Amino acid sequence: MKKFYMSAFTLCIIFSLPAQEVVWQKDIKSSTQDFLSQVTTTIDQQYLITGSNIQAGIRKQGTGNAASQNNGYDFHLVKLNQQGEQVWEKYFSGQNHDYLSATVTTQDGGFLLAGTSYSGKGLDKKDDSKGGSDIWLVRINEFGDELWQKTLGSPSDEEARAVIQTTDSGFFVAGNVQNSSKGYGSKDVWIVRLDKEGKELSQLVLGGKGLDEVEKMIPTKDGGALLGIYSRSGTVNTNNGQQSMNNQDSSSKTASSTAISQLPKASSNFGEGDYWIVKLDKTGKVEWEKNYGGKGDDHLRTLALTSNGYLIGGESRSERSGNKTVGIEEGTDLWLIALNERGEEEWQKSYNFKNRDILMGMSVIGGELEAGSGKSTKGILLGGYTQAEGRIEKDDETFWMLYLDGNGNEQWRKHVGGESRKREERLSDLKLNRDGSIILAGTSAEELGKENWKIVKLGDKQVDQLIEKYDIKIYPNPVSDYAYVEIGFDFKEADIMLYDMSGRQLQSLKTKNKVTKLNTQALIQGAYLIMIKTDTNKTANAKLIKK
Repeated sequence: MKKFYMSAFTLCIIFSLPAQEVVWQKDIKSSTQDFLSQVTTTIDQQYLITGSNIQAGIRKQGTGNAASQNNGYDFHLVKLNQQGEQVWEKYFSGQNHDYLSATVTTQDGGFLLAGTSYSGKGLDKKDDSKGGSDIWLVRINEFGDELWQKTLGSPSDEEARAVIQTTDSGFFVAGNVQNSSKGYGSKDVWIVRLDKEGKELSQLVLGGKGLDEVEKMIPTKDGGALLGIYSRSGTVNTNNGQQSMNNQDSSSKTASSTAISQLPKASSNFGEGDYWIVKLDKTGKVEWEKNYGGKGDDHLRTLALTSNGYLIGGESRSERSGNKTVGIEEGTDLWLIALNERGEEEWQKSYNFKNRDILMGMSVIGGELEAGSGKSTKGILLGGYTQAEGRIEKDDETFWMLYLDGNGNEQWRKHVGGESRKREERLSDLKLNRDGSIILAGTSAEELGKENWKIVKLGDKQVDQLIEKYDIKIYPNPVSDYAYVEIGFDFKEADIMLYDMSGRQLQSLKTKNKVTKLNTQALIQGAYLIMIKTDTNKTANAKLIKK
């Protein structure tokens, strides 16, 4: 049984800067080791914390055999509201190890979960194993109830790493496959494109002559995807009949007749490990690829959309060499590269915390919401932790944040500690919310092997000043089934009213949340007016278009 603890904590600040407001902290504890993979901000600005956990005892719920023993890790989900209070907790279990790797919010307010499964059919898992480890997908609604699930795999070992939803409501799932007959090296990148119901549309295998691991995938504004890959591969000789960049037609088909395309790596590595960036169009075909690195090991971790391109981040052990134009100070430095939409470099910068610095999360102000708008990126927030290499620094194994302006120039850096701080603290993810608040999610432990989840929500006045102010926002707009009404000013309770253009009131509801879901399925095509009125007598209205 999970227990929640709320505690106050202090901020340890490197520079003399105004302390951030601690909105809340949650420690989610258990008797076993927990892995935290991600914090996902929902459309209505709540939080889904996802990872993996071993449940004690015999599995009591699920669609499988209720008396079966669960012998491994399970998908573990905890949803928190805007105040940090638990909304629900869910597990999805097979009879062996199942590790939840990635989660995406769907356009209807639910989620798609993507993890690596070593389980066959049984308990919550409805499909047999494909052989070795597989990718297990579970789509759930906003309440955590299963809508559908699917197992993707082959006789080789596959692992899930990332999932996104596309503009047509379908999905890209990215993972890795080991020693595949359809691959090129010891580990290759595998991308599967699905429709909104989970039907496979296409598959793509990418790789070089070595090891390639996808670390991150983000949706692009044109409906495609950007892949960030840690590559330890050289190029593949395309004279052996394998396909080139300009020939990505189906090379073979699975038993379900899903087309499998293969694409060998065309760009050479500069060193031991490089950043490999691949841009896919909305059909899953490669538009371009780029390689960035020095002579040492450079490990890509994360990606983000900027107002006019992309931001690539990770760690570097390379001096100036290859196409890396910044050196290293000590240990492992953070290395950021800004690219335009064609993958051409705009700038690169490095940052150092004096030990092995690990970047785990990145959020951009004026990024995804303003991509292609012509507006400039206002700021970049990085999050991670530092491990000791050699001498011990007092802030090792502590969550840190690094804030940059839109050109990558450092503005401030801060460490986040607290009363509940343990010896081992490792940030897993960071999210910047639409209202300027910040969510940090990671693990906390007295010793390795006894990790629990630590979730911190901060308010930062410096970041808040960069957030565009508004009275009311409606999204998506135009809308088909559900719209989200976001109130931009402070209140305790508000009324939301929906009118047709003749002034007739169609809906009315009360809310205490900044973002509220509105059911528009029954509306006919046309224009409507949404009006809000708060307990402080503030009012605002905006037009809603039903498509």
